[in-house]
Amino acid sequence: MRSDLALAGPSGPLVPGPLDAAIDSAAAHLLGHQQPDGHWVFELEADATIPAEYLMLRRFFGQRDPAREARIGRYLRRLQAQQDANCDGGWPLFHGGPIDISCSVKAYFALRLIGDPVNAPHMERARSAILAAGGAEQSNVFTRATLALFGQVPWQAVPVMPPEIVLLPRWFPFHLSKISYWARTVLVPLTVVMAHRPQPLEPLGVSVTELFRTPPALVKQWPGGAHAAEPWRTLFRQMDAVLQRAHGLIPETLRARAEARAEAFVTERLNGEDGLGAIYPAMANAIWMYHCLGVAEDDPRMVTAWAAVEKLVMDRPERDETYVQPCLSPIWDTALVSHALLEAGGEEAEAAAGRGLEWLLDRQVTDLEGDWAEARPGVPPGGWAFQYANPHYPDVDDTAAVVLALDRARKQTAALPEDRTDAAIARATEWVVGMQSKGGGWGAFDADNTHQYLNSIPFADHGALLDPPTADVSGRCLAMLAQLGHAPDSPVMRRSIDYLLGEQEPDGAWYGRWGVNYVYGTWSAVTALNAAGLPPAHPAMRKAVTWLKSVQNPDGGWGEDGLTYPRRGGTRADPDRRMGPSSASQTAWALLALMAAGVVEDPAVDRGALWLLRNQGPDGAWPEEDYTGTGFPRVFYLRYHGYARLFPLWALARLRNLRRSNSRRVTHGL
Repeated sequence: MRSDLALAGPSGPLVPGPLDAAIDSAAAHLLGHQQPDGHWVFELEADATIPAEYLMLRRFFGQRDPAREARIGRYLRRLQAQQDANCDGGWPLFHGGPIDISCSVKAYFALRLIGDPVNAPHMERARSAILAAGGAEQSNVFTRATLALFGQVPWQAVPVMPPEIVLLPRWFPFHLSKISYWARTVLVPLTVVMAHRPQPLEPLGVSVTELFRTPPALVKQWPGGAHAAEPWRTLFRQMDAVLQRAHGLIPETLRARAEARAEAFVTERLNGEDGLGAIYPAMANAIWMYHCLGVAEDDPRMVTAWAAVEKLVMDRPERDETYVQPCLSPIWDTALVSHALLEAGGEEAEAAAGRGLEWLLDRQVTDLEGDWAEARPGVPPGGWAFQYANPHYPDVDDTAAVVLALDRARKQTAALPEDRTDAAIARATEWVVGMQSKGGGWGAFDADNTHQYLNSIPFADHGALLDPPTADVSGRCLAMLAQLGHAPDSPVMRRSIDYLLGEQEPDGAWYGRWGVNYVYGTWSAVTALNAAGLPPAHPAMRKAVTWLKSVQNPDGGWGEDGLTYPRRGGTRADPDRRMGPSSASQTAWALLALMAAGVVEDPAVDRGALWLLRNQGPDGAWPEEDYTGTGFPRVFYLRYHGYARLFPLWALARLRNLRRSNSRRVTHGL
């Protein structure tokens, strides 16, 4: 059926006029959000944790801003009220989710610092919810570390990670190169802070002891994380007990050498006003570390560290609210918007994509061997970061997405400088190939970051200390290589295809590490396997299509929430596993996956497209409060404000293009 014919659906026919109008409106919306220099950047929102932490950080140093604190308070209270039916007064990790103890404790503490009285109705509800869920003694390690900094729990509540870990040799079971980039940048400054155990510069005047079912000093067993496995769990607990007793006994010369190494590590990676690791927790820990080491407030290092934190503050005048972003996502946003506009086509859209991609060319990391080189020495740098600048930590996923867009643009338009684009793609390709892990897949920032026993140390109760290969990142890399013309039987391609096929779940889906969840992972894998030449009749493709159709909602869309991530040792048949209400971004991913698997003329595709048309807003975007991005499964989720603006455009434009063409095959890697 071509686009000049009606597409039957549950709410009537989908005809070319409405489809074209939806595409044009969505493209115009994106064009209206392009920055003057060509790039795109949308808000990146997490849960209540980071704005609460930001407020606590400022209060630790006696920095009060009543007007800003009031706006943060309004944000926190709105999130609480918005989720009250699901959380009974607490705060979740994602929209519509259940209460999370650690997030709720921090949000409650922040509101107490602002001045909300304990007997206010919303505070009573929050307190009751936290106590009903086990009390603040069930908080995770990072929350307990924050509470210890403010004197709310003893430091014995926090597993010991001494600064001396930075001196350990690479052959030792624990080494910085064996953990993920985000763990490195967060942990190194935090070890210094935990060793010094500083106190707030001004009295707080509040306490949160009312959140504990047992007085903090009497809590003997703090949670260690459901991910911990034996025999490592017992071994590391015993080691922590020894280290707890050894506090204060480390020789001064050894401690001084370790702290100097930690300071040098942080300062080398301070990254200007884009911040240490370009992520909030690491930036905040850098400030605390410099404070512990006696660095003056007017020292350039301290000034720069504070400036990086302030760049993440997001004011919302329309709501008179303020929150704090976990990081910024301009590289990722610009690459994905470029894909969507190239799919939409037209002179204006393609020219805008060209300006965005030219902006990206200037941000390729080519002159610094970052931490990734520890595992891949000799591989020339050539990647892109996720944020405006983060040269020590380029992202494999971003790099593949950028290359895919650059390659498509150089074939489709004349908007890019040919020689420079070709050189950038060649260098990035060499870097991505060099970053392939032994098993054939790719991690996001490091190669072979697979020392799973480290996720059992008490400090790693979030279960995300590592950066192993994942299906979604690996799919992007395979798609990139396939689109660039690498032969399916070449060693790097063969290993990648085998890895991806081996990661398929029994029911046909793929796990999505960086997006929620199986819909995202399946889109990432199917598009890559199609680009690599697997036909629609391949069993893996047929199983994926069957699964996608089986989880389509009655309204025609697709949706999934963060609870579909299994617990450690869990399976996808866990009774708590469920999908979720339809969302714009997840519906678009499902449609893109189905089309890549050869399903173009199908009622499931029609119904999904009709859902998108029915739910598009008057501004051309799609409303979406769902958190469809993932930081750490079951621990930290992300709401990419750009996802509901760009992915539906991409899907609808692809559907139009395929139905206009003589072929029904997707010819792009993404």
